[in-house]
Amino acid sequence: MSERMPYTPSMSTLVCVPIMVTDEADALRDAALAREAGADMVEFRVDDFFAGTGDASDAARIARLVSASPLPCILTCRPTWEGGHYDADDDVRVAMFERACVGLQAGEHAPRYVDVELAAYNRSDNLRLKINLCVDAEREQSAGLILSSHDFDSRPADLTRRMLSMRSHGAARVHKVAFRARSLRDNIELFELVRQGDRPTIALGMGEFGLMSRVLAPKFGAFLTFASLRDASATAPGQPTLAQLLETYRFRSIRTTTKVFGVVGWPVSHSLSPRIHNAGFGELGVDAVYLPMPIAPGATPGDNDASLKATLTELIEYGPLDFRGCSVTIPHKESLVRVARGTGWEIDSGAAMIGAANTLVVSREDGRARVRVFNSDAPAAIESIKGVLGSRELAGLVIGVVGAGGAGRAIAFEAARAGAIPIVFNRDLARAEDLAGSVRSATGVAARGLAWDSMEGAACDVWVNCTPVGMKNGLAPGAMAIPEAALNRATASRAIVMDTVYAPRVTPLVKRARELGCTVVEGLEMFVRQAALQFEAWTGLSAPTETFRRVVTEYDA
Repeated sequence: MSERMPYTPSMSTLVCVPIMVTDEADALRDAALAREAGADMVEFRVDDFFAGTGDASDAARIARLVSASPLPCILTCRPTWEGGHYDADDDVRVAMFERACVGLQAGEHAPRYVDVELAAYNRSDNLRLKINLCVDAEREQSAGLILSSHDFDSRPADLTRRMLSMRSHGAARVHKVAFRARSLRDNIELFELVRQGDRPTIALGMGEFGLMSRVLAPKFGAFLTFASLRDASATAPGQPTLAQLLETYRFRSIRTTTKVFGVVGWPVSHSLSPRIHNAGFGELGVDAVYLPMPIAPGATPGDNDASLKATLTELIEYGPLDFRGCSVTIPHKESLVRVARGTGWEIDSGAAMIGAANTLVVSREDGRARVRVFNSDAPAAIESIKGVLGSRELAGLVIGVVGAGGAGRAIAFEAARAGAIPIVFNRDLARAEDLAGSVRSATGVAARGLAWDSMEGAACDVWVNCTPVGMKNGLAPGAMAIPEAALNRATASRAIVMDTVYAPRVTPLVKRARELGCTVVEGLEMFVRQAALQFEAWTGLSAPTETFRRVVTEYDA
């Protein structure tokens, strides 16, 4: 195999919408919609549409479809053995490619590219010869060859061998590799495949861990990325929609200099943070993008810490990514502080006292990364509560903190620092008592930890749900963490009820508390305040909080 220099991209990364063809008219309508929505190309997946019987009219339908496309197209007929639906003879499939690329009739034109699996291309000299005739660059109308490799289960063990095999075939204009990402760290290998490719390369991670490879394709010079026209028409797991790619992630503004931020947690698919922070970057002209960054929890706190440390460290140390920070949510807030202590990152006094942090900031000087962590939940929550107190003072009030996780710790400590008295309710009583004891030791305030069932008879001036109960797509989405009896008592005593859950905006708890006449603080308020503190720490600019509120409100409408 001859040596080649790494490929240098000379054009912007394309956006391609895949279309699973079952009806010619429907496929062309979707292609037109893709063009109107801003796509550059479509991929006609004809696995189901092409019968594979050898009937000439069957192949002619494909040629008509390609020629009528309102956008340049990739023609793909993916076999079942590589994740597609085509289950007929390879020779018939190749004959269809020949008809669409070489046997053109008047008014027809070839597809821009045909996608052929590396395994099929390597398997038969005859098939390879026929495919090469289809993509012969000497013809006036010539399709380009995309050689592809897919693994829907995991990273293939022979990935390096596959890439070397692709490089050995001079007829291929584009290389494509896609595999199910096992963690965020797999994205780094995918980025390197693009950066080190000897010709235009597509390298994509499937599944929720691989979204980064799809959105950041232009940062690393990938040939194209795929985005579905709608959720239901995705052709691979983890594929974003065209609207998400172009609007939420501002794909057209991503370049090599773009800084990368994200939200780390499990799950993070529900998070509205990408919507608000990307909207903020766009409004203020910040060259940055914010992504969901799922990190699965470990079986033990130690495992959790190890996974978080390994992932964050690799993201920080991979210079081409230019990772500049992240929000950290359930279940990693306490782990973040432990990781920061173990690695020597800076920890602000509030996060150190609380033992939980939700923000990581990375700054770079002379090629060296400086990392610090802090907690924006705590001040955001207390300021949200103060906003509805009226003439009352927070000092001396009893705060019912429901949940002893990261958000519960932040609010319990910050409330005590403000002179309030936190009572922590948790399903694991020992965890509640441990948090209350830590608050007493750090602040001298008489905090208490009580069993979950104790809420039924408790009387608090302020109730704060710090659990995921009521979260859309989360734990018990239709439930309330605070029982009806406690809410009835809260109504009688003019208590305040606050939910830290912000998606949906009106949670079951918020809805019921309002019906009973309680003063309510929506999770939206705390969410916007804490996000603003993060945005300002990352950018040095005042956060566009009204834009944040508008984005969340519009999403929830």
